[in-house]
Formats: sequence, C-alpha cells, structure tokens
Amino acid sequence: MIDAKLLRENPDVVRAALTKRGESTDLVDQILVADSERRSSISAFEALRAEQKGLGKQVAQAKGDERAALLERTKTLAAEVKANEAAANEAGNRFDELARDLPNLVSDDAPVGGEDDFVVVEEVGKPRDFAAEGFEPRDHLELGELLGAIDMERGAKISGSRFYFLKGAGMLLQLGMLQLAIQQAVENGFTPMITPTLVKPEVMGGTGYLSAHDDVYRLEDPELYLTGTSEVALAGYHMDEILDLSDGPKRYAGWSSCYRKEAGSHGKDTRGIIRVHQFDKVEMFSYCSLEEAADEHQRLLGWEKEMLDKMELAYRVIDTATGDLGVSAYRKFDCEAWVPTQGRYRELTSTSNCTDFQARRLNIRHRDADGKTQPVATLNGTLATTRWIVAILETHQLADGSVRVPNALRPFLGGREVLEPVAR
Repeated sequence: MIDAKLLRENPDVVRAALTKRGESTDLVDQILVADSERRSSISAFEALRAEQKGLGKQVAQAKGDERAALLERTKTLAAEVKANEAAANEAGNRFDELARDLPNLVSDDAPVGGEDDFVVVEEVGKPRDFAAEGFEPRDHLELGELLGAIDMERGAKISGSRFYFLKGAGMLLQLGMLQLAIQQAVENGFTPMITPTLVKPEVMGGTGYLSAHDDVYRLEDPELYLTGTSEVALAGYHMDEILDLSDGPKRYAGWSSCYRKEAGSHGKDTRGIIRVHQFDKVEMFSYCSLEEAADEHQRLLGWEKEMLDKMELAYRVIDTATGDLGVSAYRKFDCEAWVPTQGRYRELTSTSNCTDFQARRLNIRHRDADGKTQPVATLNGTLATTRWIVAILETHQLADGSVRVPNALRPFLGGREVLEPVAR
C-alpha cells in the first residue's frame, strides 16, 4: 500500500510510476477524491462528537425548559453522530479498497517497458556447444524418463495436466538441491522455516497476490488460499508486530510446496516441468529498514548466484522492466539459466525489493533511531526450486542419456557422480 501522505502531497510521483508500469493513472484521481471525502467525513463526525460531549455537560447543569430543549437536541445529535460515523467509515473503506488496488512505486533505476524490455546485467558461464561435442542434446523430459526420474504420464492420470511424479534420482535431485539451499541459507544467518501453504485472505491480500491475480487456488470453507510461494506466509509471520532491527535484517528461508493455476498459460511450456501447478521451493525472505533495502536486495541476488554457481550452470542476470514487475515489487532481478534444447535463457530465480508496500498492508513496523515506529521493507528471493532440474539435466547430460551430477549435489545423492539410464 502506498503511503497516504505521499498520495496526497505528491500524486504526480504515483502517476509517473503507474505510467512506467504501462497502467492508467485514473485510479490516482479516484483515490484522491475518496481521500478528500474520507477526511471531510471524519472532520464532520469529530465536530459532532465534540458538540455531543459538550451538550452532555450542559444538560447536567440545565433546568426546566432549557433542559428539555437540550435533551431534544441530544436525541437529534445522536442520530447525526451515528449517520456521520457511518459515512466516515464508508468513505474510509472506499479509500482503503481503492488504495489496495494501487501497485507499488518503481525504482528510477529500473528499465522502463514491458516483458521484453529488460536489461542484461551480466552473463555467467558459457552454454555448452553440443554440436562441437558431436551429439544432439535431449530435452529434460526425455532425460527424466530415461533416468526414471520424471513421470508426467502418471501425474496427468491422477491429477490432470501439468502434474507429475518425481521419483528415484529425480526426487533425490530435488531434495538434495533444496537441502543445499537451506544449508547455504543457514550459513548466511537465515532462520530455516517450513511454512503453511494455506493462508487467510488478509495475508494473501497483504502481500499483493490478490491484486490483479487470477493464478491462486482458493478454498471456500473456511476461506483460505493456497500459496504460490512461501513469501506469502513469511510476510505474514510478523503481521501486526513491531520488530527489533537493531542487529540488522531479520532473514528467513522458507521451504514449502507451492501451487499456481498457471492461468493464461494455455499452450505455453506444456511439455515437461517448466510450468506446472505444484512445485517445491526454498525462498529467502528479509525484513529490514527502508534505508538498507537496496543493499539487502543485492545481497539476496548474490546468494542466488552462489547457488546457481554450485549447480554449474550458464546463466544471466536481468534487471526486470517496470511493466513486468508485479504488484508488490519496486525493483526485481531475475537469474535465467541457459536451456540447451530451447536455445534460450529461462527464469530460475527472482528477487524483489518490495520496499514498505507489503509492510504497510500487513502493519509491520520497527523503531528507528529516534524511537519512532516506521514501516519495514520486505524483500524476497528464490534460492532453489523444482524448475532448476530442467537446466541441470539438460546442461550436464552425456551422449548416452546419462547425466553428470554437479559436485555440490553429490553428497546428497549418495556420492553418485553420474545418473545412469534405468531399464524400463
């Protein structure tokens, strides 16, 4: 949620951010009107309440006809107070509803444009030249089937399209990757967490995932939402609290299954496990002061790169354009790994600086140096997820369909250096 004072005093800043996102600025005008109505309604209510209190003292001292007249005015005033209180509440609710539809501001350093207008920050490693090695690479699904690691057919049989089984080496590969991510996170001061995957509407909405999102699964009784990332539960963990950040950021690493409808992805990535309804992920989440948020963002990106280096992948880092940031992000960096059979980079990690946007909605604050409470900044970043298996299998495959295991993962797979095809 955007600071109401900023909206009131510098609406052009908000309009400029919406323009950079490629969105209409009409909402700003609607919010300003609602804010004006809210403030005038509150002023009218408070004036009547003050009169009501003063009238009570007069009634206590009055006698005869004067007392009768004051009592009659008291009845009328009580109705007016009730009506104005209702009007003030209605105006306040309308302001809150409109303000919650407003996305976060955007960084002046973020590239302006749509999905394809990102800026490449750096490229790490070189894609393998399979032609020079003398064989045509197999895609991750063919490799997964040869290794007895992925079973899409039976996943679809029991759950429908975009579901799968990871089994054997596939299950161990994912488990090892997630364990390695948690190990790295703990070494860097994160508290490891296994988080709920069902959350209340106020938590889902507080993170921004109910704004212009049709990608979430909802349960009706009781009303709960399946999370598409443990970011949601970790953001809600300190809801309505004042944090002590005197020792620096609070950092959590959440391990959870994640669920997404993949609405709007009809016909996209229908083969394999790139775009699925359920996957597992380790997510970094950080609470810090606004002043430290930009530096913390770079630290999260550094930890993502460290994990990708352990997977021995060729990847690039992109600075995401303003029109592709999502509702909560002020700035976002993605790490995209090279997928040989697609001949392009695909997103494996994302790290977002959400500034105080989520914290204002969830009422999470800290005390500054002067002892005043201020909203915290929240940041998140992927440290490992199921999709990584795609790049790992394709990058490290051998001509016979076997796959070399990255050094860092070998202890988690019983020391195996190579995953061999299995008999069907």
